[in-house]
Amino acid sequence: MRTFLARRLLLLVPTLWVIATITFFLMRAAPGGPFQSERDIPAQALEALDKKYGLDRPLVEQYGRFLVHAAVLDFGPSYANPAKEVREILFESSAVSFELGAWALLLALLVGVPLGVWAATRQNSAVDYTAMSAALVGVSIPNFVLGPLLVLGLSLTLFWLPPALWTGPSSRVLPVLTLSAIYVAYIARLTRGGMLETLRQDYVRTARAKGLDERRVVMRHAFRLGILPVVSYLGPATARVVMGSVVVEQIFAIPGLGRHLVNGAFNRDYTLVLGVVLFYAGFLLIFNLLVDLAYAWLDPRVELA
Repeated sequence: MRTFLARRLLLLVPTLWVIATITFFLMRAAPGGPFQSERDIPAQALEALDKKYGLDRPLVEQYGRFLVHAAVLDFGPSYANPAKEVREILFESSAVSFELGAWALLLALLVGVPLGVWAATRQNSAVDYTAMSAALVGVSIPNFVLGPLLVLGLSLTLFWLPPALWTGPSSRVLPVLTLSAIYVAYIARLTRGGMLETLRQDYVRTARAKGLDERRVVMRHAFRLGILPVVSYLGPATARVVMGSVVVEQIFAIPGLGRHLVNGAFNRDYTLVLGVVLFYAGFLLIFNLLVDLAYAWLDPRVELA
């Protein structure tokens, strides 16, 4: 276990370096700059801004300075909002994004897992077909379509919920529903498949032959291995939740990291985009490590290598 953790933690460094390098040069290759706007800026003022933020120096030197400062989580000020450091923006906005993602994943697990178990224990019945049809609908509707539909139906027509912002419990309902819908569908289908495979195992047949109650057979014997596909999916699902929240935060005007990433890309705010991308990448790499450990804990046959 210690060797596995040490190896994976050491791999974080080159992985983050590759992500940082690609993002840095892609941002610099994009047309435009952080201080270009619809109104022409005097050349003297533009030169002063470039000098202040070190943009007049050779690209290789800028890249080296960026790596040195990024190593200590110092990304400098945001070009669009120079009164704030990127680090401050990350810490303030990450709480919103993480809350949105956590609620969405929690809802997906609370709905998708029981739905999948229910469908698996009633294979080829009307319950099974109905549950999987609903899951197929959830997979088929992207969140940038579902979000406006929910706003139109529940906010602008029925006036049940606020259409946007992040101001109270009621304002969280539509964004969480929009973000979690597709993951409810995936988790339900994965749970059903894993449970069907596990319920056919010999040890489950033996438990039934001993006269154990069917509910105990399913929940105490089959569920632990049947849920493994969902555990494996949690890593990429978290990545998709994070990237999906970029769209959802734009739709509902939520002040999270995703909205800052989109605005920073449009404004060519180099420091803000680099900070958000590396923050996301570090979080996802650590979460994937935790998922691998949880998988090995659930299935002792898995060896960490």
